[in-house]
Amino acid sequence: MTKADVQEKLEDIFSRYKGERQELIPILQETQAKFRYLPAVAMREISRFLQIPDSSVYGVSTFYAQFKLTPLGKKVIRVCRGTACHVRGSAKVLAEIEKQLGIKAGETTEDMEYTLETVACIGACALAPTMTIDNETYGKMTTKKVAEVLGDSSKAG
Repeated sequence: MTKADVQEKLEDIFSRYKGERQELIPILQETQAKFRYLPAVAMREISRFLQIPDSSVYGVSTFYAQFKLTPLGKKVIRVCRGTACHVRGSAKVLAEIEKQLGIKAGETTEDMEYTLETVACIGACALAPTMTIDNETYGKMTTKKVAEVLGDSSKAG
């Protein structure tokens, strides 16, 4: 993706804003939705548009966990590490996912198919241990169910 491509997409986003500092987070959110992460060139353009230092944009984008500075995979897997999930074996489920994908939590597969993350709580404690792939929740996970779920996910692709 060239700088011109990024600028063109950002112009569309910027057209909905006045260029005021308090618009930073919504602009970052829209930018990330467009690119699936925050490219460095986009953050520089955002700082120019808002007339704030690059360091301010970077500071906000690294402070909030929702913002990603590296590209996400096509599918994002989140494994719950909350108390209910932990006591019911989420660590084993996570280890099995890491083994099958060949990555650790916080990483993306080389083919850009999957990003693996852990979260404090998915909010489906009755189904513990749980994981999500994008917006679909999988409950009562076991190490055996991991292959089944990942296989179904790759077919949905």
